Amino acid sequence: MTKQETLSNTKETVEKGARILSVDALRGFDMFWIVGADSLCRALGEASDSGPAQFAARQLEHVPWEGFVFYDLIFPLFVFIIGMSIVFSLDKHVQQEGHAAAYKRIVRRFILLFLLGAFYDKGISDLARESPFSGVLQRLSWCYLFTSLLYTRVKLRGLISVCLAILIGYWALLTFVKAPGQPEVSFEKDKTIVNWVDYKFLPLKEEGQYSDPEGLLSTIPAVASCILGVLAGLTLRNPKIDGKKKVLYFLAAGVLLVAAGYLWGLQLPVIKRLWTSSYVLVAGGYSCLLVGIFYWIVDVLQYRKWALPFIWIGANPLTTYLGSEFIDFESMGKRVVGGPIAGLFGQYGELLTTTASIVFVFLFVRFLYNRKIFLRV
Repeated sequence: MTKQETLSNTKETVEKGARILSVDALRGFDMFWIVGADSLCRALGEASDSGPAQFAARQLEHVPWEGFVFYDLIFPLFVFIIGMSIVFSLDKHVQQEGHAAAYKRIVRRFILLFLLGAFYDKGISDLARESPFSGVLQRLSWCYLFTSLLYTRVKLRGLISVCLAILIGYWALLTFVKAPGQPEVSFEKDKTIVNWVDYKFLPLKEEGQYSDPEGLLSTIPAVASCILGVLAGLTLRNPKIDGKKKVLYFLAAGVLLVAAGYLWGLQLPVIKRLWTSSYVLVAGGYSCLLVGIFYWIVDVLQYRKWALPFIWIGANPLTTYLGSEFIDFESMGKRVVGGPIAGLFGQYGELLTTTASIVFVFLFVRFLYNRKIFLRV
């Protein structure tokens, strides 16, 4: 097959509305780090003093407050991918069933995802005494709700305007509004207006605990991250742009957003726990770069065999995420290659058991994928 035929087939796939496998693969790649790959890199760092191993281990530990490492991309990348998915899912429902049915679907998915998040984090017994608002799935549900409602009613120019308004407005809030009780505006932990709102309205366990990473005000700029994903989805879906140009657009946009984010960070620091506007741009830029790379390899060049494990995970993200909480894959790995077997490998024993646990994750999602068992909300 010639390159021109490959690009033509990719364009035809988008026009027909077929599933874009690179999106599933990227979603699975993101989930991969949540369900065990992070532990794999940490185990490698503990087993080896080499520069690459230590660098990989450092990238899988969140920065204490200000800064950005690879692990700080995992959550916003998933928010970004949700924005992309909105484009491919909602259009079909609006066309087939109308806006009213689409709104019902949006609200139903929001409620189910929010409740699953509350159950996952705290359980029903704790909801009465602790706020269920903060949490990974809860933030994803809010981002999905607001972005979906915007997408169904606002055109492209409006989406861009809303995204810019959020970023600039949040910047102004952090830059010019000091927290009550503070002598001046500060970006230090415990001293921002975002921290104060979380202290005031979220029942945190300890007074000295700084802002919840999925707090109240920081959900607003997270919606901007989701809107960036919508813009990426619109680009992927556009049949007038061939595959090669889409890749170039994503790579160029990624470089520009990362550069803009770090430049903005000179004044407004890149802080994940506050989800600062500069953080939105940096994370959005890296997300665009990954979209471009995955789309080029998986959908344009159609090199897909290497990505199958990611596609298994990415096609069933909610099951994988919940399953990692209720199925002890780590224990399964230790049962197979732990104890004396791991002892034979010395300092690499933990690396062996972690690898085995990830293999069990892949076997689990492959079983579900092959039998077309998918958890949808």
